[in-house]
Amino acid sequence: MKQCSIVHNISVLTASATMLMLAGCGSSSSDNTQTESTTQQSVDNTADTSTSSSSNSTSDTSSNTSTSDTTSGTSTDNSGDTSDSTDSSDGVDNGTAATSGSTDGVLCDYFYNEFNDSASVQATSNADWNCTGSARTLTANGIPDHQTGTFPNPGNPNTISETSVSISYSLTPTKTETTSTLGGPRGATGYVLNGVKIDANTAGSCDDSGNDCSLVGNTGNWSIEALGQTSFDFGTDDNNAHVQPDGSYHYHGMPEGFIALRGGSDTTMTLIGWAADGFPIYARYGYSDSDDAQSALKVITGSYQLVENVSSNRPSTLVYALGTFAQDWEYVAGSGDLDECNGRFGVTPEFPEGIYHYYATDSYPYFQRCVKGEI
Repeated sequence: MKQCSIVHNISVLTASATMLMLAGCGSSSSDNTQTESTTQQSVDNTADTSTSSSSNSTSDTSSNTSTSDTTSGTSTDNSGDTSDSTDSSDGVDNGTAATSGSTDGVLCDYFYNEFNDSASVQATSNADWNCTGSARTLTANGIPDHQTGTFPNPGNPNTISETSVSISYSLTPTKTETTSTLGGPRGATGYVLNGVKIDANTAGSCDDSGNDCSLVGNTGNWSIEALGQTSFDFGTDDNNAHVQPDGSYHYHGMPEGFIALRGGSDTTMTLIGWAADGFPIYARYGYSDSDDAQSALKVITGSYQLVENVSSNRPSTLVYALGTFAQDWEYVAGSGDLDECNGRFGVTPEFPEGIYHYYATDSYPYFQRCVKGEI
């Protein structure tokens, strides 16, 4: 078996808005009607002046405290971890693409099946990836293979449970000039190797006044972010993840526990999963020269910036700082390392001839929310 391993605070007028909110976990774009919570809570929002330009790589939103989180996974988090499919930092190759334009030969037989003794899990994590014909398939039960935060918690009332995962991605992904936005009812934008889905948007929103907000339903014009803001608590843990009502544990940002299990560090690129179009996903680090595998590794950043011209229809920034809503961010080509889907073309350890690939980043959008390949 293979081893599967801002707040720029300033003094402002305090404005308070009391609203009836459903405490739940977000997992969709603005048109998602999926309900992610079954409990209600009244939340008082105070003035928040965070510029929220980046997420903390070891914690979620600042409203999410250690009382609801446990330490992210480390190499000793799970009693069973017996695969030898580790990152190249551990001296084991993930494989190399058999032919140009194909992902065949890379992690085609990734298998994990071990009990996760994390207090909020207590279940076996299973993920089985295979390459057959023209497809890469995943059969999994959605149970994470690393330590998690406490669920249920005040910001997320749901319990982690098994969910059936069965997907098939192309082994010969084809990049296009168009983008496909995924998430929520449109499907996961990808899966981490452990079989846990990537779903970076939320179902939370506010109306223009900011007085009517809900963490579910997406009925308002302003889509609430799960990470990088302090006005709303989605109950995310140190893995930037939480749970949907059906029990699905899912990632909104950097899956820290899984990266630790994979031996992720600043000395190597760490392949952590596959996007819905079949292209690979890496975590945090990439080559400073995307075409040169001998160039130094650096922290890869997204190319989104906070809007300079704030809409007059937006809820007050004295109450909800810029960065609270998805609409507070705009793609600015060249401002970071990546395109609008958090991807770029370049060489990687597994694809020495180069391939289009995505990144989990500490900066918005944290995980890709669209894909550039055919699906």
